[in-house]
Amino acid sequence: QYVRHLAVTKSAGAIENAERLWDIQRWMHLPSEVTLQRAFIDNRPSMWFFNVYYGGAHVPAAGALLIWVFFWHRDRYATIRATFALTIAGCIAIQAWIPLAPPRFLTELGFVDAGLKYGMSVYGTGGQGISNEVAAMPSLHWAWAFLVAIAVWRIASGRWRWLGPIHLVLTALAVTVTANHWWLDGAVAGVVLAIAYVVQRNARIALSVLRARFGVQRDESATPGERGNESVADRPLSNA
Repeated sequence: QYVRHLAVTKSAGAIENAERLWDIQRWMHLPSEVTLQRAFIDNRPSMWFFNVYYGGAHVPAAGALLIWVFFWHRDRYATIRATFALTIAGCIAIQAWIPLAPPRFLTELGFVDAGLKYGMSVYGTGGQGISNEVAAMPSLHWAWAFLVAIAVWRIASGRWRWLGPIHLVLTALAVTVTANHWWLDGAVAGVVLAIAYVVQRNARIALSVLRARFGVQRDESATPGERGNESVADRPLSNA
């Protein structure tokens, strides 16, 4: 939170960076967020749902994942926890380095601030909200939703495993329809998540090698769950 607060002071060029990103997305022929928003913006029930989902599902979904894995799949917890933490660190580092305005700031392109329009903004007017408003790239909403989707799909069974992908789809719609994030905010978030997983995996493998080389033994007095947290270095995220 402290680092994100420091990032607020680096806002110069946020609008210009957003305009460049818009041009890049047009060059890449990505779907237009404006067109998608226009399909929903005048439908009050839909916009109420997406505004609530944007502001209210992001943190609880990630928290629920960590709690669920910690108590019921402890052997997977360390991998997910470390990936989660490193993803946050990576996203915040980029946000502090490159300020980027969200689509709702670019009204000249046709975007509407859906939160303000329906009186449901979590940011308010003039940067008085709960978060840095020019830190759209990469999106923590996207990053956390990716992690929830992958983890739930791989760990859960039966119909429950669909909860992860459904959350990802709803998050993707919520962040774009409300004009809070660009498509490429999600793409970069996915790359950060992948790098975070590789870093934590290799670090845990290296730590295991060092322990073995110097004869460091694990604490056998630890609970099975705690020992499981130390033995998942070779577990791929696809199994975690």
